[in-house]
Amino acid sequence: MDKPWKISRGPIAAAELDVEKANAINTLLIRPIGVLPAKPGDPVLPFAVGLFNELRPLLKPDAGVTTLRRATAAYVHCRRYYFASAQPDSMRHGLDGEPVEPLSSEDRLVAQKRFLSLKQNAGKAEAPEQPAPPPPPLLSKNEQIRAALLSRKSSSARVG
Repeated sequence: MDKPWKISRGPIAAAELDVEKANAINTLLIRPIGVLPAKPGDPVLPFAVGLFNELRPLLKPDAGVTTLRRATAAYVHCRRYYFASAQPDSMRHGLDGEPVEPLSSEDRLVAQKRFLSLKQNAGKAEAPEQPAPPPPPLLSKNEQIRAALLSRKSSSARVG
């Protein structure tokens, strides 16, 4: 896996969780930004390098930079963001959502490896647990009495 993918999956659609993370970023800003998905199905767009520095001036006065950094990190470190970034035709986008430049093959390869790692870890977390072994069969009332009588006989034989 030392080479970036060559076959594109096309635009990667945002899921509800991606939109929630995007909304968390937008609520911290004085206006929504076009690079973030507004609804499920909208494309996940990789950010332009240095985009965070463009976000900071849009921060609401009562919002903290650390909160914005964490919300942005939660968005860009998710599986579909990495998947979108790993595509052979992936482009970086500015605040308005317009393409700025293609991702480098090195950045695409890093995104590909992180995507596969997250996918593998999610598969392990979603794997069903191994069922517990079935309990030993319950003894019928007759078998319980027989076992009790046999244990008494062997105990009295040892004593005598």
